[in-house]
Amino acid sequence: MPETDLSLLIDAARQSGDIAMRFFQKNPNVTDKPDGAGPVTEADLAVNNMLEETLGDARPDYGWLSEETEDSDARMSTERQFVVDPIDGTRAFIEGGKDWSHALAIVKDSQVVAAAVYLPVRDVMFAATLGGGATMNGVPIRASEVQIEGATVLGAIPNFDGRFWRGGVAPPIKRAFRSSLAYRLCLVGQGRFDGMMTLRPSWEWDIAAGALIATEAGARVTDQHDRPLQFNNIFPKVPGVLAAGPNLHTNLAALLEPQNANP
Repeated sequence: MPETDLSLLIDAARQSGDIAMRFFQKNPNVTDKPDGAGPVTEADLAVNNMLEETLGDARPDYGWLSEETEDSDARMSTERQFVVDPIDGTRAFIEGGKDWSHALAIVKDSQVVAAAVYLPVRDVMFAATLGGGATMNGVPIRASEVQIEGATVLGAIPNFDGRFWRGGVAPPIKRAFRSSLAYRLCLVGQGRFDGMMTLRPSWEWDIAAGALIATEAGARVTDQHDRPLQFNNIFPKVPGVLAAGPNLHTNLAALLEPQNANP
């Protein structure tokens, strides 16, 4: 079942890319979601509609959680759930950048069991199954073993403010950024960057797929308080994310202030 589910996700991710690229750099219609939830484009909605129909037809007994579908507690009574972000990094998509992705995951018993993250502009497909390892375009990937000196960590600038770190100073790490949270997690799994962090509450659809890919590549992925991530929550958010190779993760977790951060 995991391999069959993964094939389904990979095919759907590629279909998502085909749809999104029809709108990319063609001035798609953009609207702002209520309550400052960010922009949504006609491409996000078109991809979401295809995914909901295609994946729902293939697995009608699976629950559904998507950024672009109104949530329902119906998923709580299902054994497995699709958790998807039709376009992760919508702002980058609108701006014509390369680093937006389609993030698709399947969750069972609060754990991600299959995941695909596809970047159509780069034609890069990350994929993983629980216990089956992680790949990029079919080639196995592995997280970095850097400890802390010389480490480069993906994250927004506010995460490195001294108030979030013991002693009031961020550790001696370099910072980088990519728009898509799912892609950031995959880059940690690939070993291109040593870690990623976000100290903001994170929606499950942004991180579910990337979390499995990073974990299966040997990274440790937790919430910002060093607790295991759980998915298919009634309110589908987790308290931040910290992902890195095991040594770097241990070091970063020990240096973070034990507080409810929200930069």
